[in-house]
Amino acid sequence: MLHAQFVPAAAKNSRRLFVVLHGLGDSLAGWRWLPDALQLPDLNYLLVNAPDEYYGGYSWFDYPGDIAPGIHRSRKLLFELLDDLRAKGFPADQITLGGFSQGCLMTLETGLRYPHRLAGIVGLSGWVFEIEQLICDLTPVAKSQRLLVTHGHFDPLLPFAAARAQIQQLQAAGLNITWREYPKEHSIHGEEEISAIRDFVRAGYPA
Repeated sequence: MLHAQFVPAAAKNSRRLFVVLHGLGDSLAGWRWLPDALQLPDLNYLLVNAPDEYYGGYSWFDYPGDIAPGIHRSRKLLFELLDDLRAKGFPADQITLGGFSQGCLMTLETGLRYPHRLAGIVGLSGWVFEIEQLICDLTPVAKSQRLLVTHGHFDPLLPFAAARAQIQQLQAAGLNITWREYPKEHSIHGEEEISAIRDFVRAGYPA
């Protein structure tokens, strides 16, 4: 079971939920700023810690080395988390799943294989694991999923050209991906990127 912190919406009784996955060595504490930044009063948040301890933070999978076992394990845990949220009254189509770096990889790995359509999928400064296999494993609802994927031109950890090529490959496979690129490194590009996230998430919850 994954440790997580629930941040309730200002609007009572809202079932809209943003599940947020952090990057390597970070923790849920690194994303406590997000609710105030997005300013979406009807949105609940679930900030999730990855399962493995990593130098004072947490990791979703071993890196470097053989990353596959950890990815498969964490995907199973995230499936269980989403199923548990549905059982607790958060419908899949009211859940946005998003993550940064390692969390982005796990978001795409999980969201595109999950059998229920989500409100949206947000991937920030990440990459795709075994992209050909992922395309083979796309669920029947995958092509109806809404995705926002962002990356920085100057990312020193995950080269921009490779990330863009992966997203173009997923788009060619029929996925509905909004791509945004920014003059940033491995980070969030201030209000410009936050605004894009806000608009994308809000559009997943039509009035």
